[in-house]
Amino acid sequence: MRAIGGLWRWRHNPLRRGTDLAEAWLALLALVLIAVVAPLTGALAGAAAEHALQQSVRDQHRARHEVVATVVRKLSRAPLEPDPEASSAQDPHSRVLADWTAPDGSAHHAGVITVLRSPHRGDHFTLWTDRHGRPVGRPLDPAAATTHAVLAGVGAALMAVALLEAARRLIVWRMVLGRYARWDQAWDRAGPDWGRTGTGS
Repeated sequence: MRAIGGLWRWRHNPLRRGTDLAEAWLALLALVLIAVVAPLTGALAGAAAEHALQQSVRDQHRARHEVVATVVRKLSRAPLEPDPEASSAQDPHSRVLADWTAPDGSAHHAGVITVLRSPHRGDHFTLWTDRHGRPVGRPLDPAAATTHAVLAGVGAALMAVALLEAARRLIVWRMVLGRYARWDQAWDRAGPDWGRTGTGS
């Protein structure tokens, strides 16, 4: 809005310099580009991220399988949770020795992390594994993938705004430097005669 106001104010002003009008037009152009390019960039980046993430979700759901494991005994305190999306502040985690059968039919016996509050021998819980029965993280949720894609789009739009504004400021800075250089040249020409009686006569 300041750019439009600047253009209107400088239209017929006798003190208007060419650079003043150029700065106002540049600000207006930057505003239009921000209004058009930033949302378009965000939408394209978000769509690309959504496509890639949803493909990853599909791949993970094909490669990872939920199996039922049986507690053999409780082990010592659980280490840090390797899958942050599988944990929350409300879910206690216990490390147990468990048995399970992999999707390929092989039997497994190993220490794993469970969300059971107080696991006892014979308790059942679900576990994500690959097709060979090796424990893996829970696959990415489609809703979480969409959230990440939206954040990527917003980030891309903000980056576009930042780049356009940085380009505008750089151009204005160069214009100001040029203006100062012209002032210095004009002052150098007028300087030797400044204040002398009869100067210019």
